[in-house]
Amino acid sequence: MSAPYTTLISASELAALKGAFIVDCSHDLAQPEAGQFAYEQAHIPGAIFLHLDRDLSAPKTGRNGRHPLPDPDAFAARLAQLGLCRDQQVVAYDRAGGSFAGRLWWMLRWLGHDATAVLDGDWQAWMAAGGVSESAVPAARAPGDFRRRPARVGAVPARDVLDNLRSGKHLVLDARAPERYAGEIEPIDPVGGHIPGAKNRFFQTNLQPDGTFKSREQLREEFTALLEDWDPRDVIHHCGSGVTGCHNLLAMTHAGMDGSLLYPGSWSEWCADPSNPVATGHPPAKA
Repeated sequence: MSAPYTTLISASELAALKGAFIVDCSHDLAQPEAGQFAYEQAHIPGAIFLHLDRDLSAPKTGRNGRHPLPDPDAFAARLAQLGLCRDQQVVAYDRAGGSFAGRLWWMLRWLGHDATAVLDGDWQAWMAAGGVSESAVPAARAPGDFRRRPARVGAVPARDVLDNLRSGKHLVLDARAPERYAGEIEPIDPVGGHIPGAKNRFFQTNLQPDGTFKSREQLREEFTALLEDWDPRDVIHHCGSGVTGCHNLLAMTHAGMDGSLLYPGSWSEWCADPSNPVATGHPPAKA
């Protein structure tokens, strides 16, 4: 048995792969049903669809962010019900540069499943490589034996991020667009700005113009420069709602810089508490 894919998989590698559990994670924050509509029009043969709001998130309370994590045991049981087996290769893709597929990649590692990868270049790469598609929804599969195992990634609550403002033990990395980080615009959440002290690494910076990820070497060089003397294990990633922060985690892991943490509640949870401090603007450039 060949080694599993644990970060990225190319369209040609996926075409040659047998027995993979393929998941379409397509989504649009502005039009939440657009991803499922696109899936129903065409998807990779055999792929199932998981909706960001309904399947990859728990119910919102108004204080726990826009995409709170579901109960891990319940999510593991759901995947088993859908037919996932232990050690089966999972391949996630979307139509947005892996920005939503990365969430499932992280969640499966959160459940202790290593054999999970994101399709590099996503749906567009699959079609450009001559991949076939179908519109029929696959027949229900027999339940699999997937079970939750010890987590391969770590998550931190808001209180740890707040404590970090005092302790400075972690570098906080914000994956949102620079103008949202700076508080110049905020199209989704009620408050603009960022967590004080956080650095900005827009997740789309991980991609090349064709939508595939930069090389391992280039990603490692860029993240090493950004982190300076910080150990990757001392980095806390976040974004607007715990989704695209996973993209930076995926990029770092692909570059061999594993061990960073995720703040799942992210900015949408942080700014829902008026007692949490907010910073705006861009940090001054180094001399």
